[in-house]
Amino acid sequence: MSRWRETPTLVGAHVTLRPLDRADRAAIVAAFATGLEHVFATIVPDEATIDGWYDRLEQEKAAGRALPFTVLDAQGQIAGVTRFMRMAEAHLRLEIGGTVYAPRVQRTGLNTEAKRLLLTHAFETLGCQCVQLRTNWFNRASRAAIERLGARLDGVLRGHMITPGGAARDTVVYSILAHEWPGVRQNLDYQLEKHA
Repeated sequence: MSRWRETPTLVGAHVTLRPLDRADRAAIVAAFATGLEHVFATIVPDEATIDGWYDRLEQEKAAGRALPFTVLDAQGQIAGVTRFMRMAEAHLRLEIGGTVYAPRVQRTGLNTEAKRLLLTHAFETLGCQCVQLRTNWFNRASRAAIERLGARLDGVLRGHMITPGGAARDTVVYSILAHEWPGVRQNLDYQLEKHA
């Protein structure tokens, strides 16, 4: 089986990323139950939507377009979800996205290390030539976090999609190319030293 079809377990000091499992359902709902009520810029699964959310992720994975992860904090508690998505093995490109973290781990070293692990796997194991990250135009915190990683702005897809609430979303697209990865990796390692 291609490495592009296998969700690995990626382990760091602040975070572990392991394959998403339906057994995580209750813990994911609990992790997102408070503090994310007013989030409009991303999809946060809850008790009413999580089964359909799992169904869509499983379909995307079966089609070779996604590898979803459960995010565990340093204590082994479920702290969020993320995934490789829009995977195109023939073109050696993918996107890191669908990321949601419990409020208790936001603005910690967890996200920086999670992105370091994901980017390392994408560039050094899968041989990607391009990794994209996208976010809602209005999600300024996400845009700032992506820029801190060292990703470069590709552009804005205006009216790109309709949100669950029915609004048209402008999507900001960033990318990191393979030749940029060594510099981005060095930047991420520097940032992680601050959380050591």
